[in-house]
Amino acid sequence: MSNPQEDLLPPNAEDDELTLPRASINKIIKELVPTVRVANESRELILNCCSEFIHLISSEANDVCNQRNKKTINAEHVLEALERLGFHDYKQEAEAVLHDCKEVAAKRRRQSTRLENLGIPEEELLRQQQELFAKAREEQAREEQQQWMSMQAAAMINQRQPVASSKRSEDDDEDDDDY
Repeated sequence: MSNPQEDLLPPNAEDDELTLPRASINKIIKELVPTVRVANESRELILNCCSEFIHLISSEANDVCNQRNKKTINAEHVLEALERLGFHDYKQEAEAVLHDCKEVAAKRRRQSTRLENLGIPEEELLRQQQELFAKAREEQAREEQQQWMSMQAAAMINQRQPVASSKRSEDDDEDDDDY
């Protein structure tokens, strides 16, 4: 027979990846019942129940997803899983949370568009961009011109050096004739 106390023990290291963070569960418990002290056994039981609930819902949502020949579980699959498993009350709450999440996501997308937040018309931004591109092209052309001129100057110096060194060697040859 199974010992009820053993069922409340933390899962093995292998199963530990499949549980929720204890700190999160503790925070939720503290927010819901701030004046009540909850025993560690009870916390573990709540943790295991939460993990099992998530496993049950996700398995059922996966079945719904497979029945519809989809490869990704989406919110509608989870909501239908709640309905199939008899969690009608949770389904309404989940729909409300889903609606809130969609609103927050839409708000973030709107806030993340910098063009809208600048208050500058798109035509003006395009004109400024074209000006910056033109300045960058001019600067690049100047740098290329300077590089070319430096290379030409170096080539001229290199051409003069062999002439000067050949004159020196001729002078050296003339000195050799004197002996």
